Amino acid sequence: MDASLYNTRRRRNTIAVVASIGATGIGLVWLALILGALFWKGFSGLSLNVFTEMTPPPGSDGGLLNAIIGSLIVTVLAVVIGTPIGILAGTYMAEYGRHDKLTSIVRFINDILLSAPSIVVGLFIYEVMVRPMGHFSGIAGAIALAVIVIPVVVRTTEDMLLLVPNTMREAAASIGLPRSLMIQRIAYRAARSGIVTGILLAVARVSGETAPLLFTALNHQFLSTVSLPLFPGISVINLNAPTPSLPVVIFQFALSPYADWQKLAWTGALIITLSVLALSITARALAGSRKTQ
Repeated sequence: MDASLYNTRRRRNTIAVVASIGATGIGLVWLALILGALFWKGFSGLSLNVFTEMTPPPGSDGGLLNAIIGSLIVTVLAVVIGTPIGILAGTYMAEYGRHDKLTSIVRFINDILLSAPSIVVGLFIYEVMVRPMGHFSGIAGAIALAVIVIPVVVRTTEDMLLLVPNTMREAAASIGLPRSLMIQRIAYRAARSGIVTGILLAVARVSGETAPLLFTALNHQFLSTVSLPLFPGISVINLNAPTPSLPVVIFQFALSPYADWQKLAWTGALIITLSVLALSITARALAGSRKTQ
């Protein structure tokens, strides 16, 4: 009976392993086909003009300079807005209110935001910002992306701080160190690489978002600038106006019937993919360094 039970379990294990390997192989095949098509069509349009010229009208040569700059500005602004909020909320949940009912409620809401469709976030910011302002703007786009950044940073910050051993907190308390200093000098330092990894993952999460920007920043063929009141000769990018972004340009150019626009869309998709891959590799490297410490 023992041999029969062993053989049955072994057959089931073999079937499960074969099914898992087969499913993984199918997923990898489709991923390889997608990446192959992306690299094949994206590299054909990659040139210096892509990074030095504005988006062109149909039938003209041009690049993606305004879309790249707009995406960088909106993404950086979103991370600057969302990261402190996420870190502070995660710190409260892990250090101050670990056993409070409020923490359970915040964690539940945070999980909902993590899985919420980005288009819902875009519609929400459209209703609370774009309609009252009367126009689209890069600021509204940054706020929409910040709403997506916050739950990612909250979750990673809380998880990383919970991994810090309580003995380190007890040692700090034994020498009379206040909790705020303990968090700054011990907990944050111990969880630093994990928190940075979460921030990088949040950047990768929002760098390719299109739906929120369609309802908030919209798009612009050029970079809208405005002169500084105190320095009339100096112009800066106007974020209170429609702002170009790489995901929206890719979306619009890919749906167009013009071959030159479609070529730029493939190139823009390649740029975003390489950027996300670089961020993912960096995040994994930081996570690996945290494990070895």
